[in-house]
Amino acid sequence: MTHNTPLSPRPLRHLSEVHRRVLTAAQLRAHGVSAAELTERCRPDGPWRQLLPDVVLLHPGAPTGEERLHGALLYAAREAAPGVPAQPTAESPHRPLYTEAMITGLAALALYGFSAAPPPLSLNRVDVLVPRPRRLRSSGYVRVLRTTALPTPRVVTGLPVAPVPRALADAVAELTDAEAVRRLLTEAVRGGHCEPAAVVRELTQAKLLNRPHVVDAVDSLVAEGRSIAEDRLYRMVREYGLPDPVWNVDLRLPGGPHLGGLDAYWPDQAVAVELDTRAPRQDEDALWSEYARKREHLERLGITVVYLTPKKLRDAMEQQAAVVRTALMASGDRDPAAYVVVLPR
Repeated sequence: MTHNTPLSPRPLRHLSEVHRRVLTAAQLRAHGVSAAELTERCRPDGPWRQLLPDVVLLHPGAPTGEERLHGALLYAAREAAPGVPAQPTAESPHRPLYTEAMITGLAALALYGFSAAPPPLSLNRVDVLVPRPRRLRSSGYVRVLRTTALPTPRVVTGLPVAPVPRALADAVAELTDAEAVRRLLTEAVRGGHCEPAAVVRELTQAKLLNRPHVVDAVDSLVAEGRSIAEDRLYRMVREYGLPDPVWNVDLRLPGGPHLGGLDAYWPDQAVAVELDTRAPRQDEDALWSEYARKREHLERLGITVVYLTPKKLRDAMEQQAAVVRTALMASGDRDPAAYVVVLPR
């Protein structure tokens, strides 16, 4: 068998270009390459090289970034079920290429287009997320991360990738540079990849909020998320023709106690909007209780309170405008609200 001999008479058309350049030993056997031929081709001066255990790069020289990612997934997907090959073969070409494995961490963020994440080719390590029961060790440039609850991956450039919040948590777990953490979290929100609450939830589950540099970055993240949500609220009022409210006010009873701050308030209709930008942390229940107490107090005074989340404003702005408009229209059917003092916040 010469170096120019085709792999096998069995076709490779079902594989993409990168899949033809990186294959597992099992795939090569399925295409007629014997163990002896594989060893011969992977010798130091041969046309192929072993990229990872049982994963072969079908050309000499360094792999591309795409080939490194594909190779990492092939390595992690080997024999996901005992005795069952995870890769497609000539006999079953439509079997999913990757079973129970996905790219996470900085490599995933690079695939999502994060400018704060290094490109895949420059990463010393590629993190791959697999279920906890998998008996698989980190090897070469691949670091295996295990989880009891594997998230549903997103497909980016044909590769299964962990959702942004999970990828961020896995990346932040390895970072000690406070500025690098802050840049990643800020870009996640500013770039519209996800909402702050989803990020903080993952960081909490990963037990990363006991690290001061992560806590500081989260505080900046929450502030960034609130600013973006406020801009969306202003845009919703303007674009959907709602009457102008008074913005960012405090309510008080005349000569009485402070009733709380509101993001928008329509005094004539006694309708208030508050952005629910809580970040889920250990004190979430106590914070929600405070929200609930304030809402109950205001509604006893005849003030309708509409809570809007940043995610709803982002994904369903028209529907949220309809909710507010309905509350404004219904004000004429309610008893007059108690008189309150409106002060700038």
